[in-house]
Amino acid sequence: MQNIASYIDHTVLKPTTTEADIVRLCNEAIHYHFIAVCVPPCYVALAKEHLKDTKVKIATVVGFPLGYNTVVSKLKEIEEACSLGADEIDTVHNIAKLKSADWIYLEEEIRLCTEAIHQKDKIIKVIIESGVLTQEELIKCCQIYAPLGIDFMKTSTGFAETGATIEAVRIMRANLPSHIQIKASGGIRDYASAKQYIDAGATRIGTSSGIQIVKESNVF
Repeated sequence: MQNIASYIDHTVLKPTTTEADIVRLCNEAIHYHFIAVCVPPCYVALAKEHLKDTKVKIATVVGFPLGYNTVVSKLKEIEEACSLGADEIDTVHNIAKLKSADWIYLEEEIRLCTEAIHQKDKIIKVIIESGVLTQEELIKCCQIYAPLGIDFMKTSTGFAETGATIEAVRIMRANLPSHIQIKASGGIRDYASAKQYIDAGATRIGTSSGIQIVKESNVF
């Protein structure tokens, strides 16, 4: 396995996040060589300024954390996030529509979001909130989103009662083509857990505990 830092989206998305939190997050990402930071939309420009001339990518969120924003609203969020300098857009699908089994709506929503993000040469990660889905719903998401050209499927927002699980990542890996990557997030706080998710098929780890994970990895 390559250096664990190269898997980590160093994240702060709590509603009380301050400018100082973002500056610290960016400085830590540079120091520990994390692949990306994941920040609230209102702080994308600030992160862009602090990460200029570095290789650290900037991710932000759309439709976060509940997902039931309209498609028009999500497309506006995507447009603004890209214009502010985001490299990757972690987009929550419409969980309410999923629970209503409106798969036609969901397919069109993610198709439009993926097209909008790819037109800007950015990366889309679709957050499915696996902790509130049945196994059948999780597999169905893989089946309808994979043909749309998404770049990543992401387990969780970190705001639901259940975050990432190893079983969800294994199901996703078994039902997605190999070129679609998986981001595990939500409750991953130590190196042993992070390694389990990577072994199960995750290629990104979204966490606010990236420093601890890196420090622990040096012990093993």
